Amino acid sequence: MWSTFFTIAAAALFFTNGFAIPSSCPGIAPPRYPYKLAKDWKATKVANNLSSPRGIVVDSKSRLLIVQKGVGISQHNLDKDGCITSSRILISMSALNHGIYFGIDGRTLYASSEAAVFRWAYDPQSGNTTGSPATIVSGMAGQDHISRTLIIPPHRPNLLVVSHGSNSNLDAAAIDPASGEAIVKVFDVSKVPNGGYNWPKDGYNAGYGLRNDVGLAFDGNNMLWGVENSADQLTRTVNGVAKDIHTDNPAEKLNFLGDVTRPNNDWYGYPVCFAIWRPDPAIADNSHVLGTGQQFALAPNATFNDETCARRSVPPRLVFQAHTAPLDAKFDAPRYQTLFVTMHGSWDRNPPVGYKLVAVPFTSRGRDYAYAPVAQPSSHTGYQDVFFPPDEGKCSSTTCARPVGLVFDAGGRLYMTSDTSGEVFVLGH
Repeated sequence: MWSTFFTIAAAALFFTNGFAIPSSCPGIAPPRYPYKLAKDWKATKVANNLSSPRGIVVDSKSRLLIVQKGVGISQHNLDKDGCITSSRILISMSALNHGIYFGIDGRTLYASSEAAVFRWAYDPQSGNTTGSPATIVSGMAGQDHISRTLIIPPHRPNLLVVSHGSNSNLDAAAIDPASGEAIVKVFDVSKVPNGGYNWPKDGYNAGYGLRNDVGLAFDGNNMLWGVENSADQLTRTVNGVAKDIHTDNPAEKLNFLGDVTRPNNDWYGYPVCFAIWRPDPAIADNSHVLGTGQQFALAPNATFNDETCARRSVPPRLVFQAHTAPLDAKFDAPRYQTLFVTMHGSWDRNPPVGYKLVAVPFTSRGRDYAYAPVAQPSSHTGYQDVFFPPDEGKCSSTTCARPVGLVFDAGGRLYMTSDTSGEVFVLGH
């Protein structure tokens, strides 16, 4: 059923505006690695030889702006077919590494480094920035997870939402939201103090216990969703006996963070509760094996166990296969029938998984028309591969594309970066 729903949604999105996907772009080399596509989808490479392209946005004049890690922000003009006709480095700033977003009016540009969020005045007519960047948030430096994703709710242009991952695989300090780790926070950019906000002390929470919610997206009701990279190399310890569960657990998560206009102090489980992808006898509660999507304690004891996780933590709305590493998420606005998610791919699983773009069918239901995935949280089939390698189990950073950033242009074409291959693709249905 859900695959039929997905096909209808995608067709409506990409046929309505009549923008075709080009069969090739002038001067662009063939893709570095082979890929396959879902039925009726098309993809074309539009850029190569970029330096680890990560976050991507489009301005009101249909220019692409891309964070190139270690370089800064590049700007790319597009022709009517969606191919790049010219490029330049707009901002030379080697510290920028991932996050990028436009203010709602298109005249303000935000970008992030590991340690700070910056803001530039932007002229959409010329495509130029003016003046020096202002520091909006500082004090975010950390270890391990250093991507700081940025997003602004369409109905509240004064609010900037920023994600910050954990400082290690199992970061004990993240149990306290005051640490500023494994958390999503909100800042009012209409009244930034001199020198900018201090990350650990300022702003308010949009959820914590989120190991690394790199991909953030607002649905049609302006409610926030996040895709979470969960932990690696886990063992489950019960009564002093440790069992390796890392191949198929824990699941990556799709979390509902909700209304960012008010604080969300809910705890989503990290660093002690995780979600199940594949049920395992090693993850049992009173001899009952827990199911897909349920939260479990990594080291249950007499005072904190799987039942405690179920009572205290917010479970995911959907789960993805362990170690696929979701990095970005974009709804097919204005329909909001599909959430597209990039899967960067595993580094610690044999055989490897991920290295693809997937689509999660959504629906709205109830009196308030709340959005939710079509599939239940217990589903293993709640998403479909769109762009994927011929043999996922043989992938690595040198044999497959590694999708990162996503953005739709005004015509409904979906642009996607691949960092390790230095490429950008445009996709459509």
